[in-house]
Parts: sequence; structure tokens; C-alpha cells
Amino acid sequence: MLRLAAIPVAILLSMAATTSSVSAQTASEPLKISAELEQKVIAWRRDFHQHPELSNREFRTAKVIAEHLRSLGLEVQTGIANTGVVAILQGGKPGPLVALRADMDALPVTEQTDLPFKSVAIGEYRGKQVGVMHACGHDLHVAMLMGAAEQLVAIREQVQGQVMFIFQPAEEGAPPEEGVAGAELMLQQGLFAQQKPDAVFGIHVWSAGNTGVIGYREGPLMASSDRFEITVKGRQTHGSRPWGGVDPIVAAAQIIGATQTIVSRQIDITKAPAVLSYGIVEGGVRNNIIPDDVYLEGTIRNFDMGNRAAIFEQLKTTAEMTAKATGADAHVHIDEGYPVTINDAELTRKMLPTMQRVAGADNVKVNALVTGAEDFSYYALETPGLFVFLGITPEGQDPITAPSNHSPFFYADEAALKTGTELYVNWVLDYPKQ
Repeated sequence: MLRLAAIPVAILLSMAATTSSVSAQTASEPLKISAELEQKVIAWRRDFHQHPELSNREFRTAKVIAEHLRSLGLEVQTGIANTGVVAILQGGKPGPLVALRADMDALPVTEQTDLPFKSVAIGEYRGKQVGVMHACGHDLHVAMLMGAAEQLVAIREQVQGQVMFIFQPAEEGAPPEEGVAGAELMLQQGLFAQQKPDAVFGIHVWSAGNTGVIGYREGPLMASSDRFEITVKGRQTHGSRPWGGVDPIVAAAQIIGATQTIVSRQIDITKAPAVLSYGIVEGGVRNNIIPDDVYLEGTIRNFDMGNRAAIFEQLKTTAEMTAKATGADAHVHIDEGYPVTINDAELTRKMLPTMQRVAGADNVKVNALVTGAEDFSYYALETPGLFVFLGITPEGQDPITAPSNHSPFFYADEAALKTGTELYVNWVLDYPKQ
């Protein structure tokens, strides 16, 4: 693991916004951030990493962000979707409204790295005291967007149109009792109500790629994520006399088997792959008692919104009819999660040259489908969106062996921060020209 020299975080955080020097920009060369701004971005990242906050608890994070944006002279809105922060930059020339998004929340994970700025934070999650860690890289996302905001303010006169900076809470999902959260709640509370962006861009750091490598894909990129519950109702009886009741365990077993045919036999998987998996099977208290009921819970992952609706319908029908054939009843509840994250094909093609100029053509690669989910998907359902992965595993290390996002050993090479910050900036500068 790389050892990192300490940076005086307190000093950098208190620095007033200054006009960053940038390299000369030509038709073939992207705008680059200064070494000074890069160091500030690194310092912000380390500060957020040491002070992670769980979903809907990002109070300190939001305060630091808002103070920085105000120091740049931007008008800032806070408290959107509980802790979200939004600011608008008015460029020096007429043009479109472009939105840039970063998520702010950390995970209930106890950090096990040996970084000098590792998290030792403790939080409460579902009634339990847990370690808290930026194990998915949202600290990098926030720092990069703060840096992009500073750079774009410094060159305000070159910016065509407006830029909406979205710092979003609860991408990892709020506790169930808190209901709708994150991107969905920001939109419900009017994020795009007054003026809908012409395009929205997002970046996610990614341990499965080497530092500075950008992974993109036209169309579906990340899966929808939906949770389902099935309660199988039978009638309790002694295990020696199964004919005296209705066995929900046998019914549940048949439901598990039968529902596997939904993906393999009942939907058109030539459109896109799908997964239906069970993670919880609970029922019974004693070896010789057939219980009254069995509880099943699982997840559905999918890359086509039409297939998603078909899976929902077939899951309900298959479970209910299979249970009925055994004399039992099945009650199905589907908790719809994040939709499919879909990159607008035209927008992706238009912005590909920008990504290649920023990272280098050899460092921009078509990404495989990812069965993880992202609530950036809600923005991309409202307006054309482009969401990409940014590699953060150091060059020379095999990304396949690197600790994955959400691991307590998750590690991010900070050299990627420069690439991500410049990508945000150049998306804004190049979009109006397309």
C-alpha cells in the first residue's frame, strides 16, 4: 500500500478561493488544473475521509461544502433531501444548463487500512453502534466536485451557460424507516423543477480499474436493484403427520425452484441479462414441527426496464400459483429500488472525445455491465445523463486483486483526483460545443 505524505489540511481548508492558473487550452488539449488546486482537492478528500458520515447524517460534510461554495461567491441552497447542497454558477456567455453530481455519504464499515488519515468514526446504524468509513469513495467524489467548482468559477467568463453543482446525500440508501432519500428525494423536492438541466454528469471511483482509467458505456451501465419478500402461509402440524396441516417449507422450496425459471425461461434475456437471487430463508423453530409460515427475501438485478416490469409480474404469479398447488398461500411484496442507470447514447458519443483528451485515448475503455446499482439513475431518467467509472487502483497492481468498493481495506490512489476534477471541468466546457 502506498504511503502518503501529510498535507496541512487545516491550512488548505481555510484558504480563500483564488484564481487557479491553468495550462493553455487548445482544440486538442483539455483544460488542466494547477498543482495548487490539486493539493487542495487531496486535502479535502483526506479531511472527509477522516470525518465520514452515514446516509442522511452528512451534516459536517454539507457544512464544509456549503462554506466552500459560498467562499467562491456562489448562491447556495442547503437542506435539500435533508443534507443536500446545491449551487448554480452563471457563466460569462449564454448557453445550456449542465449539472454535475457528487454523492456524500459513507458506509457502516470499520476501516482496516493503515492510512495516516484513516477513519476511526463511530455511528449508529439500525440501532447498533458501527464503524463508519468512506469505503466506496464518495469522499473523492465530493473533493473532485469542490475542485471543479473552484476551477470553473475562476474561468467563469469562458463558461457558456450555467452549471448546477449537486452534492447529494444518501446514495447508499437511508435506513428503511426514513423512506425515500437521496437523488429520488432531491428530485421530489424540486431539484429540477425550476429549470431542468440539458445534461447531467457523474463520476464513480472504481477499484476495478487502474488509476486514471475511465470506464464508460452507452445505454445501460448499472443494474436496477429491487428487493422482494415472499411470505408463505401454511398450517402448523406435527412433523410426523404432515397430512394434518399445510407445509409452507415444501411450498417455499418449490417457489425458490420455480422462480428461477423466470430469468431462464420467461423473459427475453437477449435484451439484457438479469439476476433473481434469494438471500434469506426463515421458517420453523423445531425439527418435528411443521410451521405456519416461511419467510423468503431476495434481490432482482436487471438492465432493461421492460424486463424489470415483466419479472415483477412473473414473480408474483409464479409464487402465488406454486404455493396454491401445495395448499399454501404466498404473499409477495416488491420493494422497488434504484432503476437501471442508463447513459444517453448520443450524449455519450458526443462526450467521448472529451474523456479521451482528459485521460488519454488509451485510458478510456468500454466498461462491462455492472450488477451494482446507483441512484444517479433517477437523474438520467429526467434528462440525458452520462455516468462513468474512474479507476483508483495504483498502476502496477492488478485491479482484480484490489480490495473492492465497500471493503474495509478499500484504497484509492489520490492521483486519480486530478483526472476526475479535470473531467468535470472539461465536460462543462465542451458540452455546449457539441
